[in-house]
Amino acid sequence: MTGKTIQEINVGDGASFAKTVSETDIYLYAGITGDFNPVHIDECHASQTVFKTRIAHGMLVAGLISTVLGTRFPGPGTIYLRQELSFLAPVRIGDTITASVEVIEIHTEKNRIRLKTLCKNQKGIVVLDGEAVVSPPKAQIRPN
Repeated sequence: MTGKTIQEINVGDGASFAKTVSETDIYLYAGITGDFNPVHIDECHASQTVFKTRIAHGMLVAGLISTVLGTRFPGPGTIYLRQELSFLAPVRIGDTITASVEVIEIHTEKNRIRLKTLCKNQKGIVVLDGEAVVSPPKAQIRPN
């Protein structure tokens, strides 16, 4: 299975992926990365912060963009080259986050596309905003 090649992509194309963030997701992410910041895993500590409760790791949320790029659009075979991010609002346990990407520029000669990246919660609040550059998969030669 191969994603869309640069010849199959137009400005304005895109895709999205939604996931409800669970407490398990946060603990698993902390275990994988080693980021045990108490704002993520200690409710007593987190209740004393500006957020008043535990929040998801920002990079956990950003990882949902990678899901879109690698599985939906352009899809399998895509190489993630660059990502700029602005974290705009906290993500709490139980929030459903929709990550979306949209092509804003195509560089055919370099096999690169620039995309607007966005994550919104179930209330439509933008929690993460940014831009990515990827190299979509190249056309595969199929044997006869």
